[in-house]
Amino acid sequence: MDDLENEARYRSRSLWLDTLPGSLSPRATLDTDIDVDVAIVGAGYTGLWTAYELAKQDPTLRIAVLEAEIAGFGASGRNGGWCSALFAGSRDATAAEHGRDAAIALQREMFATIDEVGAICETEGIDANFHRGGNLNFATSPAHVERIRADVEYEHSWGFTEDDFQWLSPLEASERIAIEGSLGACYTPHCARIQPAKLVRGLAEAVERRGATIYERSLVTEIAPHLLRTEAGTIRAEVIVRATEGYTPNLKSHHRNLIPVYSLMIATEPLPASFFDEVGWNERETFADGRHLIIYAQRTFDDRIAFGGRGAPYHFGSSINDAFDRDGKTFEELRRVLWSLFPSLGNTKITHRWGGPLGIPRDWYSSVGFDRATGMAWAGGYVGDGVGTSNLGGRTLAHLITGTDSDLTALPWVDHHSRNWEPEPFRWIGVNAARQASQALDRREAKTGKRGTVGERILKRVLGGH
Repeated sequence: MDDLENEARYRSRSLWLDTLPGSLSPRATLDTDIDVDVAIVGAGYTGLWTAYELAKQDPTLRIAVLEAEIAGFGASGRNGGWCSALFAGSRDATAAEHGRDAAIALQREMFATIDEVGAICETEGIDANFHRGGNLNFATSPAHVERIRADVEYEHSWGFTEDDFQWLSPLEASERIAIEGSLGACYTPHCARIQPAKLVRGLAEAVERRGATIYERSLVTEIAPHLLRTEAGTIRAEVIVRATEGYTPNLKSHHRNLIPVYSLMIATEPLPASFFDEVGWNERETFADGRHLIIYAQRTFDDRIAFGGRGAPYHFGSSINDAFDRDGKTFEELRRVLWSLFPSLGNTKITHRWGGPLGIPRDWYSSVGFDRATGMAWAGGYVGDGVGTSNLGGRTLAHLITGTDSDLTALPWVDHHSRNWEPEPFRWIGVNAARQASQALDRREAKTGKRGTVGERILKRVLGGH
């Protein structure tokens, strides 16, 4: 594949990569054996935040980041662009195991992480279109009203206030974004809109400025204590960091740690000022609604709507393939839902369609950890909420690896171990059954307007909700 073909392939991964200025030509490939202090597998957010924080804490460290494609090729360059305070893991389960205060501390650290990302963008001159407009979770069905209001009360029961989570009346919600059929919304200020590829590519440059080396087109074929193997070279290191997220199943020794579930997105052409005169969206809030099969949206820096959601099938054997990034049925459903929320889109064109795998652990609970005896470290299992959580993971890993005692290393997700996923065909049956059950429950609630409490409880047990 020549340089032009490579460039086209990388840009086709998402709107975000397609609209990046400059070249996406790969960095140098590892072509020899090397010895370093820390070797990181994966040049997405987790790997790069870890490298950045390690280099900042100890500039003498020899750090190498190994990437199978280019920095930001995976979820870091394709996601919905929410830098949110969402953490993938049951708060009730956290409190049961570690105590209420620990569960609250973790959530407050997630709040603080948004400002941390914004501050680093400013410090490092990363133009990631960071804008902290908050998030709206709309009720677009009577069933949603009951569920979302209960979620607000749940947050308040943990000591969070109206400044953190607030129920908005239908009028108040529509004054922010006038979506069709709005019955109110939960508003939280704890979310920022970003351009994901600008963040990850800018972070890669910041990592290099601090002395770390990134090797691209360098597929790691084996991970072992103090050792990585690629097709062209072997890396020996005191510490090995696995930051492979949705691509983890490609590693034979970690095949059942996470499963790759595909999330797909569409983007409109840039919209005229008249559209926003009608619908508002002046604070560029991210938004979702109360359905079980998640949707997510942002108003981009160039006034498009980037809109995504779950619904694509899980593929047997945790297989990952470029062809899975595109599913015509899911794209058409995303378009239908978006136009139902904004009928005035009319003949607006969809210019980009894309997707990619995200990593899901068996208990839907993110984790970070370091085994000093083997030198093996990891972070991930973000279930689609990795933009903010990966930054917290990178900072935490840096403290764990350097032996720095801090509030971060005491957080309850540190050294959490999820059990492995079931062997096939059980996980294929289970994951796709849960997806279909979510769709069926959404259809039932839309038709009846009544909350499916029994089905919801079952889904929460399966999907790890609170």
